[in-house]
Amino acid sequence: MISLEKLVEGSIVLIDKPLDWTSFDVANKIKSKIKHTYKEKIKVGHAGTLDPKATGLLIICTGKATKKIDEIQNQPKEYTGTFKLGATTLCYDTEMEENELFPTEHITEELIIETTNQFIGSIKQLPPIYSAIKVNGKKMYELAREGKKIEVKEREVTIYSFEITEINMPTISFKVKCSKGTYIRSLANDFGKTLNSGAYLTSLTRTAIGEYSIKQADNFWLAKE
Repeated sequence: MISLEKLVEGSIVLIDKPLDWTSFDVANKIKSKIKHTYKEKIKVGHAGTLDPKATGLLIICTGKATKKIDEIQNQPKEYTGTFKLGATTLCYDTEMEENELFPTEHITEELIIETTNQFIGSIKQLPPIYSAIKVNGKKMYELAREGKKIEVKEREVTIYSFEITEINMPTISFKVKCSKGTYIRSLANDFGKTLNSGAYLTSLTRTAIGEYSIKQADNFWLAKE
């Protein structure tokens, strides 16, 4: 466990983010713990956002260590999780109800495994409209909830590896290693389209960022006062 004094001086804290917490919730919790003892303002930030419905490795940087945020964010990330085939949601995960259903009878295990090959390497990806990317100073999910039309720009990302670890239709489990900026929700949606069906993300855990692993995570600083 990292001491409070080390947090104030500047530390990298590895957290296993709980389900339904935002990345800001985690950073704010640690900031409040520091403020409870040290009244001076201490910088606290996170190196790579995790959606509320995702769990896993969230790296919090405090004090002088906040200078390392960009360096950490740029490192490859690893995830495990599940897709549900045959349906979609507007946000590409479970924060919304299913909005469309699609056939899955034609989908075989061989087709699923073969389709992963189409996503390995440098690919173009459209981020979900329900994301925190800012457009003219406002987050896209805020604009989407207001019913405003949003022009989403494609971005180039890299999928280093994409492995199907279990198939239990309509659910498939996967393991992915990817570059900064990759939306696994978008990967789920695109995967479903490529199968001539639909898919959305039903669970996601970030297991590593570069050399940092979820196995090293310690949630001591998230405990109640």
